Amino acid sequence: MGGKIKSWKKRWFVFDRLKRTFSYYTDKHETKLKGVIYFQAIEEVYYDHLRSATKSPNPSLTFCVKTHDRLYYMVAPSPEAMRIWMDVIVTGAEGYTQFMT
Repeated sequence: MGGKIKSWKKRWFVFDRLKRTFSYYTDKHETKLKGVIYFQAIEEVYYDHLRSATKSPNPSLTFCVKTHDRLYYMVAPSPEAMRIWMDVIVTGAEGYTQFMT
């Protein structure tokens, strides 16, 4: 769901463990970068069990990525994809904190 204009838009995500980023694009060819989420900014990743995402195209597949300054609502194409995406985002963010000492 968009940040300023609260409508649902399709985005393509790239998870980069080396750069410690989760980048998203407006096109599947990854030419139009829309934004970047840094692992260190991720506070939590959770299933939207309260159904707080307004007009989600699929409420049962909606999850949230909370950062210091924004709450991202995302919809996966299947329950399996949602579990994988959430696990990858959580382990990437947690993996980052392991090296902060």
